[in-house]
Amino acid sequence: MNDFTFLTENQIFDNEIEIIKKYGKKAPISDFAILLGGYVSNTYYTPEGDKLKDRTTWWWTSSPYDDDDVRGVSKGGNEYWDKTHKRNGSARPASSFSSIKHISPNRVRGYNGTEEIEYGEYPQTAVDKNLNSRLESIYKNGGMSETGKGYTTDSTRYQDAEQGFTPRRFTEYSYNGEKYIRFEVDGNGSGERLSNGVDISVGDIVWVKVEPIRWLIDEKNDIMLAKKGLFAGVRFDSASKYSGDFRRTEIKRFMDNHFAKDIVANISYSKTEMSEQERKEYEKAQKRAEKSKNPYGFNFQQVSEEEIIRGAIESGVPVFLHGPSSEGKSARVKQIDPTCDIIYLRNATPDSLNGKSVYDSAKGEMVDIPPTWLKKLQSKCEKEPDRLHVVFFDEITNALPSIQGIAFNIVLDREVNGIWQLPENARIVAAGNDMKDSLAANQLAEPLFNRFAHVYIKTTTQSWLKWASEHNIHPAIYSYIAFKNGETLRSEYNGETPNADPRKWEMASKMLYATNSPEMLRALVGEDITREFVGFCNQRVITLDDVIKGNCTTADINSLDTAQRYATTMGLSQVTEEHLDSVRGVVSQMGAEFCAVFDALWTHGDEARFERIQESNLALASTQRGGIRR
Repeated sequence: MNDFTFLTENQIFDNEIEIIKKYGKKAPISDFAILLGGYVSNTYYTPEGDKLKDRTTWWWTSSPYDDDDVRGVSKGGNEYWDKTHKRNGSARPASSFSSIKHISPNRVRGYNGTEEIEYGEYPQTAVDKNLNSRLESIYKNGGMSETGKGYTTDSTRYQDAEQGFTPRRFTEYSYNGEKYIRFEVDGNGSGERLSNGVDISVGDIVWVKVEPIRWLIDEKNDIMLAKKGLFAGVRFDSASKYSGDFRRTEIKRFMDNHFAKDIVANISYSKTEMSEQERKEYEKAQKRAEKSKNPYGFNFQQVSEEEIIRGAIESGVPVFLHGPSSEGKSARVKQIDPTCDIIYLRNATPDSLNGKSVYDSAKGEMVDIPPTWLKKLQSKCEKEPDRLHVVFFDEITNALPSIQGIAFNIVLDREVNGIWQLPENARIVAAGNDMKDSLAANQLAEPLFNRFAHVYIKTTTQSWLKWASEHNIHPAIYSYIAFKNGETLRSEYNGETPNADPRKWEMASKMLYATNSPEMLRALVGEDITREFVGFCNQRVITLDDVIKGNCTTADINSLDTAQRYATTMGLSQVTEEHLDSVRGVVSQMGAEFCAVFDALWTHGDEARFERIQESNLALASTQRGGIRR
C-alpha cells in the first residue's frame, strides 16, 4: 500500500520540481471531487484547454502558514492558505514513484513534456445525461451488478467545522464492462456545473465513472503526483493550529485508511509497449498482488438464488427452499433439472415414501418393495450416470411429523427405509412454507433443518418479468406489471376475496388468451386490480405487433402522451432478439428516458443481452436518419 502525502511549499514554489515546472501549478478537478464539495473555478483553466473538464481548483499542500493555517495552491496557481477545518480544498495525493516502478504501466507523454502513468482506479467523471438516465433506470429495476468493491468519503457537510470524519461508502457497480458509482447530490456539491454540462441540485442522482488515475511522474525526485484534485470534503485537520506535522493530520489518516486501500483494491495496469523483462516483472507483481488480495482464489461476485440452488445441487448439499406459495420454488428447481421427481409430502404416506414389505407366498417370506419414486430415480440415474438428477420433496413443512421423520432419514443417510441407497448422481431439494406464510405449516424439526442449506425465495419484479418474457405471458399483463413496477404483482390475502400473486398472474394470462376478456380476471386477482388493469388496457399504445408489421408511423409515436409512452415501452420490451433493432428504433423516437427503461427491462441484468444492446446501438446509429415509415 502506498504512503500518500501532499507536496510541500518548497516543491511547488521555492524549488519547483520538474513536473511543476512543466505542467504548471494549476490543477483540474474531478467531478467526484466537485460533488464532494471541492471548489471549482469558472474563470481559470489548466494549460491543456478551456473545456469544463479543464477548470481549476485550489489544492492542499502539506506545509503550514504562520504556524496556524495550511498552505495551498489557488485556482490561478498562486500561493494560498486556509484554515485546517476547511473541507472544500481538493486533494492531489503524491507518493514515491519507485514504490510502483517495478509494476509501472506505460508512460504517456503528457502536456509540455510531462510524463504520465495510470495507477489505480477512482470515481472521477460524471457520465452524460443519456447514460445517467439509463443507469438510473437499470438501478431502479434491480439490474445493476455490484462488483463487491466501493469507495469511502466523508459524509459531513463541508461547512460543519466542528464535525469529525463520518464515513460514507459508495458501492461500485458494473455495466457493459465499465464501472460506476451512484451519487445522490447533497449540500456539498449542489449548485455547481459538472464536466458533462449539467447543473446539479440537492437530491439529483449522478452516476460517476470509475477510471484509471493519471499521475504526473518525476523520476529524478522520485515523485508521482495526481494530475487532478481527486477528492474533497475531508477536513484537513481537527486542530485549530497546524505546525507542519502532516502525518498526524486527519486528511493523512483518511488517505492511509481509505483512499490508499480503495484505489489499490481496484488497481489495473496497461500491458502494452513493455520490454520482455518489464512484462515478466509486471506479471509476477500482478500475481503477487492478486494473491495478497485474494489468497484463496475466490470469486466474490454476488450470486442469485438460482445460482445458490445450483451450487448446492452440484456440491451434493441438500438445499431447502423457503417461501410462500406461488413464489415459483418448483419452477426454479425445474430450470435446473426439468425431469426432477416431485414428491408432495403433504399427501405422502409412510408406504409411498419409504416403501413397504409384502408377503411373497411363493417364497413364504416377507419381501421389501421400494417406493415408486425411488424406482424412477434409480432408472434415470442408471441411464444417465454423468448427469445429476433431483428428487424434490415439496410441502415438507405441511407434512405430518411422522412423514418429516422419514424424510429426515433419507436426507441424513441418503438411504430409504434403511435398505436402499440413493444413487451417487441423485440430489435432494426440499421446499415448504414457513409458519408465518401458511396456517397449515408445521415447524421443521431442528435436526432436519440443520441438514439443509437454506434459500429464501422472493420473486422480484425483475425476475418475474424475465420469467414472463420467456414463458409467453400475455403482453397486456406483462406491460401492466412492468408499468406498475411490480406494485400489483401481489396483493394481500384476506381469505375472503381473490388476491394477486405471481402464480395467479400466470393463470390470468391463460384465461386472457382463452377468452380475450380482461373482466374475467376479477375471479383471479380481485375487483380492484382488475378495474385498474382494464383501465390500463383501454389507453392507446403501440403494440409489438404494430412495430413488427410496420403499422406505426412517426406521427403515431409523437401523438402519445407520457403515460402512453411508458405503457408502450413496457409492452415493446417483450420483443425477441430477432426484432430488437426495429423495436428500439421506435422506442428511441420516444426519448432517451424511455430507451433507458426499455434497455433495463429487456436485458434483465443479463450480460449477453447488454452486449446485444450495444450492437443495437450501433445499428440504430447507422440507420437513424432513415427512421420508420412516415
